[in-house]
Amino acid sequence: MASAAAPEASSQAISPIQVRYCEVCTFPLEYCEFGSSFTKCKESLAEEDEDLYDKYYSEEALQKKLGTISLEAQSKLEKDAAAKEAKAEKKADAALKKKMASQITIKRIERHKRKYVTSIHGLEAFGVDLKKVAKQFAQKFATGASVTKNPQGQDEIVVQGDVSGDIVEMIEDGVGLLKGVPKENVVEVEEKKKKAGD
Repeated sequence: MASAAAPEASSQAISPIQVRYCEVCTFPLEYCEFGSSFTKCKESLAEEDEDLYDKYYSEEALQKKLGTISLEAQSKLEKDAAAKEAKAEKKADAALKKKMASQITIKRIERHKRKYVTSIHGLEAFGVDLKKVAKQFAQKFATGASVTKNPQGQDEIVVQGDVSGDIVEMIEDGVGLLKGVPKENVVEVEEKKKKAGD
């Protein structure tokens, strides 16, 4: 008897629900109001698809949602949403300012007898994955490259050999993972080994 019911169930397969995501906050459209960019989400949806905009944000749809909420509660919700958006915008601006103020230091360090290593730190401020960039440098220069901590406790990439000039060129040209790293923020430093008599 169970085997007879099985074919009927499989013939009436339920099709998957199509979920539409917001292009601004990446939430499903029903949840944009909980994000920090609600106004931008509404504007984007109004430009993109008027029918969906009417479905979620027309006067009738809003009245259904609000239903039992008082005018005081409604105005409080609107104020909270505006404050949340302003805070998110301020945070994004602060992050951008911090990113643009960050420096990338490329240091050529003398080891001994004309042997050098090149250390690079500050790339992580620009959203660069240091391990992947170290691998890119190792392949490009056919040498060893690794991510280590410097004496200040920051992550840095150490490349065997004197390749500081080549790395600056790679950043200027935006090669591979270094695309989007501003060349204006690059500082080259040379560190010589102290002699025993000094």
